[in-house]
Amino acid sequence: MSNQDNSKYQLTRYDVEVRAVNRDTKDIADWRDAHRTAERVLMPNRVRLYDLYADVLLDGHLSGVISKRFDAVLNKALYFENEKERVKEMDKLCRSLKFRDLITLILETKLWGVTGIEFIPGAELQFLKMRRKHIKPNIGIYTKEQYGYEGYDYKKQQNLWVIGDPEDLGLLLKCSPYALYKRGGMADWAQYCEIFGLPVRVVKYDAHDTQTKVELKKVLDESGTALALMIPNQANFEMHDGKQSNGNGELQETFKNALNNEMSIIILGNTETTSNDNGGSNAKSKVHRNEQLEITKSDIKYVTNIINDPQFLAILKSYGYPVDGGEFVFKKDVDLTEINTQMGLAQQAKLMGVPIGDDYIYELTGIPKPANYEAQKKTAAAQVADDNADDEKKPPVTKKKRQSGEPEDWTDTELSSWNKLRAKLADFFDPPR
Repeated sequence: MSNQDNSKYQLTRYDVEVRAVNRDTKDIADWRDAHRTAERVLMPNRVRLYDLYADVLLDGHLSGVISKRFDAVLNKALYFENEKERVKEMDKLCRSLKFRDLITLILETKLWGVTGIEFIPGAELQFLKMRRKHIKPNIGIYTKEQYGYEGYDYKKQQNLWVIGDPEDLGLLLKCSPYALYKRGGMADWAQYCEIFGLPVRVVKYDAHDTQTKVELKKVLDESGTALALMIPNQANFEMHDGKQSNGNGELQETFKNALNNEMSIIILGNTETTSNDNGGSNAKSKVHRNEQLEITKSDIKYVTNIINDPQFLAILKSYGYPVDGGEFVFKKDVDLTEINTQMGLAQQAKLMGVPIGDDYIYELTGIPKPANYEAQKKTAAAQVADDNADDEKKPPVTKKKRQSGEPEDWTDTELSSWNKLRAKLADFFDPPR
């Protein structure tokens, strides 16, 4: 954008009327009404729903599992390549804090359903987050008022980039009811602790002795905040506090954990990678870890597709970055368990006579292919041929019969195993012709 006429780019941040987030107390009825409003056929509006999302994100467990999912992508190495060659000029951008913030905004699209970014013309990459309550994806307008329908056609503005499915309301739609139930449950738990956390003081008095009643009330008011009850002697009073069935707050704890587990499943696809409230074995944890890895792989592919979008590459080009013919790529992680499994399968295939290409082994293990690969290949093949020729010239070895009590000679066994190992390695890098 530094080499182009800035007048063709509309700066919307000066025209948008910013409204504070509605922080009124929310409940399930508010969530349901906001959901209906966002899905209306005529003039849908997401303002109430997004205000609810902003309030729900204050939940500690929800924000924690979201950070866990995002960090799994943000901590991956990212670079730009052109014709399989890394473009060094783009490394500074890929490692910058601005680009990390950009990736975070892209990931937030999974939560909110839509994300808008306004790029500011200048010599360096700069951008602002477009306010989601003003984005009307069903008509492609970025409105000046959050409840309005007039504004900028962001599809025609080159510096306005809106991503996300117009029909998607994000994962926070599913998390919101559990977060609201949890908030109410925690309030009930706090009330339970306040009422039954301290011993209850019960005072009885004669119903006809008003002076004693006044004096007792004064004493109770001045002696602390614990629950106090004044009961006439003539009255029959029983207090059922529920301690027999919930004496230690286990009911509230179980309810809270159930809600947290639901939010963990929605965001991470599992529960065992964040806590062990449900118990379970190491094998179960591995299964849950693999489920989360699949979600991480999906997020990486999603981000890769977004940042390689032609509109975004054109925006980077306008800032002077060399993006023609190239693409962003995440560095592949090394999973030793998966590599060992695949290597075992490749070895079995080789033993069955199935040809396995050397390039597959290099790609699988991540080991760089040497520059003098062909020369090393010929040297290894010649060495194997010489060893085989020497073995053919040697006379057959007659194994001496072991006498009773004589230790067994393991030389032939070791030699046989060594030859087998060398043969397997030779098969990998010298396929049959």
